[in-house]
Amino acid sequence: MQNHFQMEYSIAVSCRTHNLQKVRKFVENILNSLLISPMDSNLVLVAIDELCANLMLHSHYQTPSDLIEVKIREEEDGMFIFEVHDTAVEGFDPSIYEPSSIQDIIKNKSAGGMGLMLVKKIMDSIHFERKGQKNICRVCKTIKKPDIELS
Repeated sequence: MQNHFQMEYSIAVSCRTHNLQKVRKFVENILNSLLISPMDSNLVLVAIDELCANLMLHSHYQTPSDLIEVKIREEEDGMFIFEVHDTAVEGFDPSIYEPSSIQDIIKNKSAGGMGLMLVKKIMDSIHFERKGQKNICRVCKTIKKPDIELS
């Protein structure tokens, strides 16, 4: 039986929106080190950025003492799992959130509402759970990595 060593990467930041840049850089560096294409990397960055921004703004109200943690791990067959952990009193479950249609957003001249729609389009799956005092939002995406020839 072959043991598959699995790396997990994580970063924790306070719930201030200026820390979104740290999260983006962290995710980008990990995906680049794993040879993910710029196109796939940018799509995932949009999704993770949106999830983190929503938590910081709407669940934590940019409270500097509150933290979120972003974890990344690669499973076999190119499946990437991204988890965002936080300890908000009430968790927000994006997997059951139904955003307004684009037509409604335009008609109502709404400034928001498209972010989670993008997350659902970009990622393969979204799962939310509460474990003890922690909320965990897990999003998954299968990403084909380029074949590397060894000479």
